[in-house]
Amino acid sequence: MEQKAEVHAARGGGRVEGFGFAGSRVHELLGELDELFTGFGGWLRGQYDAASGGFYYAPSSRAMSGGPDIESTAQALNIMERFGWLGGMPEEMKRGLVRFFEGRQDAASGYFYDAHPAMREDEVMVGRAISYSLNALRKLGGQPRYALPVAAKQAPAYMASPEAYVAWLRGIPLTNSWRGCDRLSTSSVFIGQVEPEGLKAEFAKTAFDFFAETQDPETGLWGEGSFYVRISGTFKLHIFYDRFGVPLPREDKIYRSILHALREEEAADMCYIRNPIHLLSYMQVAIPPAELEEIIAITLANMKRLLRADGGFSRELAHSPTAPNVAQVKPGEFYPDMPQAVPIGGGLVEGDMNAGTQALLIRAVIYRLAGVEAPELLPGADLARWA
Repeated sequence: MEQKAEVHAARGGGRVEGFGFAGSRVHELLGELDELFTGFGGWLRGQYDAASGGFYYAPSSRAMSGGPDIESTAQALNIMERFGWLGGMPEEMKRGLVRFFEGRQDAASGYFYDAHPAMREDEVMVGRAISYSLNALRKLGGQPRYALPVAAKQAPAYMASPEAYVAWLRGIPLTNSWRGCDRLSTSSVFIGQVEPEGLKAEFAKTAFDFFAETQDPETGLWGEGSFYVRISGTFKLHIFYDRFGVPLPREDKIYRSILHALREEEAADMCYIRNPIHLLSYMQVAIPPAELEEIIAITLANMKRLLRADGGFSRELAHSPTAPNVAQVKPGEFYPDMPQAVPIGGGLVEGDMNAGTQALLIRAVIYRLAGVEAPELLPGADLARWA
């Protein structure tokens, strides 16, 4: 969930043992990391659609019906924020973005929807669209036009009571940790809308009690799958923990699981690169300097494999997935009752917004873990010329 994907400075995040650490090898790696983004600004500009005010997922998306989508547009806004470009955004562009998000809110239910009808049937996409849209509107000085789902009495049935909620939690399969935990975590979008505060806290406690029951005490992870799949599921649950300012339990076990995945498994998805490093930025664990250097080196090598000739990054090694909403479950893996694919790209070897926003977040986290102030990556863009 990119809207909660800022570096977690409030909690302190992973810290390197010692003081003021940034070895010469780490500085060299940081330089190589920045070189990956040389063509990224031009790639991002190519995804902007002035007519709608939104951004496409990938270059091939322009040939598809439906226009720009909510997630890609919100992710592009997050990218521009990380580049420090929001202050120089022309009013016309800002108004276009506000209209884009406002126009996707359904008056009767309060939800935000893309044009593809199958999007409404994917509970994860629907929950993410609420958070993405609300955060984007906040950054742009806008606000939703209509009441949100809880106030509009259009929230999922499990929000009827804490008892209904815990029954729903227990019914979510975790046979694929990434998908299952994403479904669990998305419920925080609705809990955050609950009033009064006492009832909100009761819902949150219900979730945390369930998470405590189901966490693996040996690995610190949740559910089933490879280490990268389970780490990705744990990353999804950390979004829930972070929303309520609660530390992840067994962080030392999670850290050792992260090291195992980095050392032993192939990072075939940008999420497998981003999720471990992002967890490290959130957790209160001491990282030995030698292990930090190893983590950065592995992360950099993995990112290089996903850099594309157009200046962007692909979500997967083989290509950019056509429908990111079902890309969590890979060939050979299984999760029951997966939603219908919502295609937003052509499935080519090209940069996509999902991977691009993660790549920039990875850079921000790595600099912070290294204890080095991140230099300006790209000069301020003349956004007035993007139309």
